Amino acid sequence: MSAALAEELQRLEEQGSTGILRAGDGEFHLARGAIASVGCRRTIGLDRLAVEAGVATDEDLRRARAGEPGALLRRPRLETLARLSAYDAAYFLLETEAEAEFVPTEEHWLAPVCRIAPHALVSECARRRRPDAGPWTADMVSTVPVSPTHRARRKRTVLTVGQAEVLAAADNHRTIADIARELGRTTYGCLVAVRDLTRAGLIEAPESIDAEPERRTRHLIAAPLPARGRHAARSGAGYAAAQQNSGTGPPLPRRVPSPVAPPTSGRHALVEEASAAARTPDATTPTPGTTARAADRNSRGADTYSWTPPVDQPWQQVDRALLIRIRTALAELA
Repeated sequence: MSAALAEELQRLEEQGSTGILRAGDGEFHLARGAIASVGCRRTIGLDRLAVEAGVATDEDLRRARAGEPGALLRRPRLETLARLSAYDAAYFLLETEAEAEFVPTEEHWLAPVCRIAPHALVSECARRRRPDAGPWTADMVSTVPVSPTHRARRKRTVLTVGQAEVLAAADNHRTIADIARELGRTTYGCLVAVRDLTRAGLIEAPESIDAEPERRTRHLIAAPLPARGRHAARSGAGYAAAQQNSGTGPPLPRRVPSPVAPPTSGRHALVEEASAAARTPDATTPTPGTTARAADRNSRGADTYSWTPPVDQPWQQVDRALLIRIRTALAELA
């Protein structure tokens, strides 16, 4: 709470001043030292509360602001709504550290029915600042959207009508102030409902401002996702070599070839035949239409997936059709 703003309100109360004290995004209307009305852009104000409650119409409020309140002041529920609106707006204005400016003016039209002592208003706002309020603070009501949880815990939760309305209005885009305007309720009441729903596990807790850059940095320095097939081994080796060159990774171990179990079926069977064909004298001559790059890719594929046949297995001559099938299979593996 702003101590300077609270002291200024108490000073105006002692002097019995009449006018407007502007602070942050709102103002206090004082009449002979007492607060008659409080307005804040983060709250819906008395006009919306009175219309939603059926106490007044837009025309009645327009005439009252023009200096002709008429029979509106004799309606008993008007004083209750005026006080509710004043406490709602003062809770957020007293949190601002902006410099206040007082301008003497005429009395507000609500002065005959609403007179709140500044010290009583400050005490009530201080009482509402509970230490167990949770992560939702007053400065988040117009900046942080309310997001319902994707999966609630399996337990029985009893909600009030107000909490159910706030939960239904949460859509990952509306802030608490937006929900208050949507429902026609006080912003502080919606803030309390959001805090209760967060403790119940039905609304996501707001993320701190410092956590966002840290999370983005953590994603930027994360290792790339593994690729598939032979490209995975190639990309992984390049990533490890880059770490070794930069001095941030451990030295690469010496690569020692290991025997590969012989494939038995599918495309791997064609690779097996390619390995056997590559060992024959006739298979060393590339087929017509095969470029040097394709031959190099085929030879690398045969080395990668080759296996050593038994010594007593005789060498067999491979026909041209089989070589074409082998080349097609190696091109798919590459």
